[in-house]
Amino acid sequence: MAENPLIHDTDAGIERLLEIMRRLRDPDTGCPWDIEQDFATIAPYTIEEAYEVADAIERQAWDELKGELGDLLFQSVFHAQMAEEAGHFTFQDVVRAMSDKMVARHPHVFGDESRDKSAEQQTRDWEAIKAAERAGKEQKGALDGVAANLPALLRAYKLQKRAARVGFDWPDVSHVLDKIAEEAAELEEARDQMDADALEDEFGDLLFVIVNLGRHLGIEPEAALRRTNAKFTRRFEQVESRLATRGKTPSDSTLEEMDALWDAVKTEEHRANGKLPPVATGTGA
Repeated sequence: MAENPLIHDTDAGIERLLEIMRRLRDPDTGCPWDIEQDFATIAPYTIEEAYEVADAIERQAWDELKGELGDLLFQSVFHAQMAEEAGHFTFQDVVRAMSDKMVARHPHVFGDESRDKSAEQQTRDWEAIKAAERAGKEQKGALDGVAANLPALLRAYKLQKRAARVGFDWPDVSHVLDKIAEEAAELEEARDQMDADALEDEFGDLLFVIVNLGRHLGIEPEAALRRTNAKFTRRFEQVESRLATRGKTPSDSTLEEMDALWDAVKTEEHRANGKLPPVATGTGA
């Protein structure tokens, strides 16, 4: 098979990537691994790459972000190539559909509507346009279109937002806090009964209400938990490092010892972030 010069043209842009993908999937000369893949086997990689993009952004690792965005773009190209082979659609169809959607959803930029409106009004207009799109797809229910395979916390958040749009929502945070107390008591009751199925059910209910609290406070739960995961990792690694200077590991340390180091790390972080006053360094009497 003759080599397409496009593959080695570093200035060819997206067309070069599309040609590389076509070659990788060529049944006669392509890569055996790429040829064997299908939508289901590639989907987990797509999700993973999206999270790696989010991680690079959270760490402000801008050089890494370029590569991670490329990896995510390649996932779209991979799916589009498989779709074209199956006769479903092409990559250009994907681009056209997205472009059409963005133009339709921004009439205040690409149409005759005025841009002179608040962010809140733009959000309401956006939701109205999306509702009309769902109606066109015969998605009649308020919760239709919320993807089932979203991370559970994110899906809970989106489900609650959809329900709130049609009035199914607590009026203020105090009601949510009362519900958290109620669900915590039910979880404790299930624990006392040692009913594993009921325990999981009540734990899920408590998580769901916690997500609702975040929504009422303007906090996106997935982002908040990622932030806490990063904080826990950072602090625990500091505990491990300080134990190592003593010739120890967490496995051969007591909980009290690790707790003391954890508190020290936490205090130092708070002081460095201005949450605590600096340590006094006076010369004394």
